[in-house]
Parts: sequence; C-alpha cells; structure tokens
Amino acid sequence: MSNAVQPIVDEQTVRPDFVPKEGYLSREFAHLEAERLWPHVWQVACRLEEIARVGDFVTYDILDESIIIVRTSDQDIKAFFNVCQHRGRRLTQGCGHANTFMCRFHGWTWRIDGSLAKVLDREDWQGCSGMDADDLRLRDVKVDTWGGFVFINMDPDAENLANYLDPVPAHVNCFELDKLRYRWYKSVRLPCNWKVALEAFTEGYHVAATHPQLLDITGDDETRSFAMGKHGMFGYPTATRPLGAPSKRTGKPIPQDLRPGLVAFYQEMENTLKAIFTARDHEAVRRVLTEVPDGTPPVEVFMKGMQFQKEAAIASGAGWPEISPEQLAKAGTDWHVFPNLVFLHYPDGALAYRSRPDSDTSDWCTYDIWSLARYAPGAEPPLKREYYYGPQDWRTEVIENFGLILSQDFQNMHEVQRGMKSRGFRGARTNPLQESSISNFHKVLYQYLSREPGA
Repeated sequence: MSNAVQPIVDEQTVRPDFVPKEGYLSREFAHLEAERLWPHVWQVACRLEEIARVGDFVTYDILDESIIIVRTSDQDIKAFFNVCQHRGRRLTQGCGHANTFMCRFHGWTWRIDGSLAKVLDREDWQGCSGMDADDLRLRDVKVDTWGGFVFINMDPDAENLANYLDPVPAHVNCFELDKLRYRWYKSVRLPCNWKVALEAFTEGYHVAATHPQLLDITGDDETRSFAMGKHGMFGYPTATRPLGAPSKRTGKPIPQDLRPGLVAFYQEMENTLKAIFTARDHEAVRRVLTEVPDGTPPVEVFMKGMQFQKEAAIASGAGWPEISPEQLAKAGTDWHVFPNLVFLHYPDGALAYRSRPDSDTSDWCTYDIWSLARYAPGAEPPLKREYYYGPQDWRTEVIENFGLILSQDFQNMHEVQRGMKSRGFRGARTNPLQESSISNFHKVLYQYLSREPGA
C-alpha cells in the first residue's frame, strides 16, 4: 500500500467516539471502496418476490459493475455479470421477464442459465481459441438468500452468506422476514456520501432533534448501540417508558391513561411513514380505547395493543410470528448489515434501506427505501417502483413523495455532507453508547480497504 493511501485507511484512527471525515469526502477513499469493498462483500440485489416466476430478472448496479439476477427454476436463482462476451455491451437494464438475454449490438444470445444460445455468423471464428460454449457463457456471480432478500457477491472465494451474516439471523429469524412483501418501494438520489445516508438510520440518537413531533408519544428515545461482528444494532434496553408515553426529555410524567398516546403513536407513524407498522396495526390498536379499562398499567396497555394487532393479522390471513418476550428484547430495533443494508423490524412489517455510491465522487448516492408488510397469500399489492433521480427530487415536494419523517432525515444528509467539508471539522464525534454501530462500521470498512488486492 502506498504511503499516500495508508493514512486514510488506518483503522486505528477510528475510535468509539471518533470517525475521521476523509472516509466521507476523499475521492481516493471512494476509489478504494470500488476496488476493495464492493467486489468482495455480500450485498442485497433484490427481494425474492421480484423474481417469483422462472425468467423474472432484476438488474443490480453498483458503480461500474452490473449484475443480472434471474430465476432459472422454481428452486434456483442465478446471478451473472451483465456483460456481453462479444464486445462488452450490457445485456439488461431494470427488471423484467426474459426467456433469453440478447445483446442489442450484434445479437449474441444467452439462455437464462447463462449458457450460450447463439453467435451470429459463428463460423467466422473458425480456428480461433476461446470460442467454446464454456468460454463464452455468462460469468457467474455468487448468489444466496436470507430473510426474503437476495444477496450477491462478486468474489468467487467469498465466505458463504450464513457465515457472513452471523450473528444477525440468530437475533431476527423469529420475525419471519421472508414472509414480508412490498408495501411500497422508493428510490432516490441523495446529495451525500452513501455512508452519510446509511448512518442516518443506524442510530436513534437523532430522534429528539430531527423528529421532535414524536417525543410526546414515542416513550423512551434513549438508545444503546452495539457492534455485532461486522454488523451493528441498536435498541432500547434501558427503556422505562412504553410507546404512547412521552420521552423523559420532555419532562412530562407517564400518563395514568396510556391509551390515547399509544393510539396516537401508531396513527402518527401511519400518517407520516407508512412503514414498520401497518394500517392494520393502527386500526387494531384502537381497540384499547374501548376494550381496555382506564387505569390499566401502561405496560399492560401496550401488551394488549400488540395482542389486538396479532389477532387482526391472523384474522386477515396474514399470520403473525411466534416471538417470545425474550426474543423481542434480544432482537433490538434496528440492524445494520455490513456494508449497506439497514432494516427496522416489527412482527407485522419492516422498513429497509439500501445505500449505494453511484459515481466515483463522494457527494451523491442512490438510496432505496422499502416498506415491507405481512399480507395474506395473494393479497399483497402489485409492486410499483418509484424513482426520484432528478437533482432536486429529494427536495421538491419531498413531504408528499416520502412523508414527514423521511423528509426530515433527507435535510440532515445534505447539510452533513456540506458541513463536513469545513476546515473547522476533523471528524464525527460518535456517541460511544448510542452510535457505536457507526464507529464499528468504519473499523470494519477500513479493514477491507487496507487489504492489498488478492490478500
């Protein structure tokens, strides 16, 4: 490693309370990510429901690489580098259904299993080496699934996905993420580094200042963040106030009657986010107003509200996972799966984020946001992907497009990216109790970037 590169990828410069700013701003750092991170990590390409039928495919782009993910049988999924073996033209874009992949430049064609189907005027290569069918098949990319997510890894020597994800599945498999389906799908270009966007959702420390409208109904908002191997998690292990009660920061006592606050919390989330929880959850929890006596202890009110939600989900045919109180506590609230997936889970739904650099600069990224929910089989809505890729789309009518909560977060990301360029800023002073998953993320990232190619 050159002397010029070494200082910006020295993991010793990352502490639980400090992350250097160069990782968000340096073009050289971004180039190292392109070379040493993205080709060697497992990353989410799509959800299984996007490739439900044989021949369904999704194109996943990350910087200069493009991957085709395609269902080849009822049981099998394959992934290939999205490039014609003749002259290098990309074969697919977006998503769709195909029986073959044909290059629109000269008509070379491949079957969906990657095998060669046609070379126009193939006899012209008579006697040339490297023209066997095996030489010309599409190049495979490792692919595997977990929790309904389809992961790819471009490194043929990468560890298997189960080992890579450890210990995430042991904590959250009980939520049956594989049974969730899209409620909505939105993708937006944001004027910030991909890590700035991702980290806005890997900690709950920002809620008090960024989302003050939640403080009267969100219960304790003081979190604890934990490193989990490559990954990270935060939750509320020290919470003494349930949902529906005001945060301690407000100075207000826990009300004797939690019922209106609990109903207001789910109503606010449905009005301003439409994710994590479902419209069914909000309607079901309203039963506490008429079926739970005034004066019932707050924790019992909360548990009755969740019981009503479970009953409504089961009655609808969507089902409800069997999760013990111990599992619920162990699972936390928010997981960051290294490098670029974040999800917040609940028995009835989830909110997931995927962040990707989309150029060799550090100032823009593509941010995918997915609201997932439980549905009765066949009752899920048709998937509609919404794209907001204009330079001002993240700002223009953002509340209408994304809701209040996400629009509040987007404003932070833009200003953080601008502010970090100041000569008066050396790096992020991460909260060692509530933002430790961020500093752990950078330690792991620096480890990847410090490896010499081939190491």
